[in-house]
Amino acid sequence: MSKYTRNKWRLRLQEIIYEADTPSGKLFDVVLLITILASIVLVMLESVNSIDENFHDFLNISEWIITILFSLEYIARIITVRKPLNYVFSFYGIIDLLSTIPKYISLIFGGIHALAALRALRLLRVFRILKLARYLGASHNLINALKASKAKISVFLFAVIIVAIILGTIMYLIEGEENGFTNIPKSVYWCIVTLTTVGFGDIAPQTPLGQFIASLVMILGYGIIAVPTGIVSAEYTNQNNTDKNKKNPQDSEINLNSQSCKNCLTTGHKDKAEFCFNCGENLKN
Repeated sequence: MSKYTRNKWRLRLQEIIYEADTPSGKLFDVVLLITILASIVLVMLESVNSIDENFHDFLNISEWIITILFSLEYIARIITVRKPLNYVFSFYGIIDLLSTIPKYISLIFGGIHALAALRALRLLRVFRILKLARYLGASHNLINALKASKAKISVFLFAVIIVAIILGTIMYLIEGEENGFTNIPKSVYWCIVTLTTVGFGDIAPQTPLGQFIASLVMILGYGIIAVPTGIVSAEYTNQNNTDKNKKNPQDSEINLNSQSCKNCLTTGHKDKAEFCFNCGENLKN
């Protein structure tokens, strides 16, 4: 096989794997999505003892088939890029590896003592659900909204922690050990559970004053839950408005596509772009 033929084959495979604007790329993404969802269902079914006992062989064979498919995909992603380490050490590269290796690791361990470790290793397959993230559209604004809200939410959480410590200490002084508030950390735990409206019921105030404070904490909890939602929603709206303001008649004819840079794997290039906006690589080669 000549070097030209080999490069042409790699470029074609990269187009199928990393891009979604072509029919073959769309088909690859659909098949991969179905495979990921099937693997998640298998992991859930395998955790049910009654189902695992009756269909263990079927689940095991299916898991091996999916593992092999993911392994081939992982290898294909490595060999089709010019700088494989960029993919291997990227977020999605690490997730792809973590979602594939547990089944192979189970072949290395043997003996009864390793069974407990194997059950923990099987849980790593849940990382396959993170592979869905790269196929979720319209997530850019949401990510930016979460980043923009980080400082406000951090301050809010810090204020909630202070309130929980103060109210927890007050409840410890009012209720005391005889009513289950044996120490301040446990009282703070009760306050956090009550503020979040979870209310496990393992600790409950018995004095009238304690019950009154508990009522105030529960009412306060409903307001606290709404604050982070409002912060993120406001930032999300700002992101949408910013995107609308950036658009103009000249930009209406320029659309973003899923073309992936062969050098740095960056996506989101404009249709008429000739070079990668991240590393400057020629996109036409």
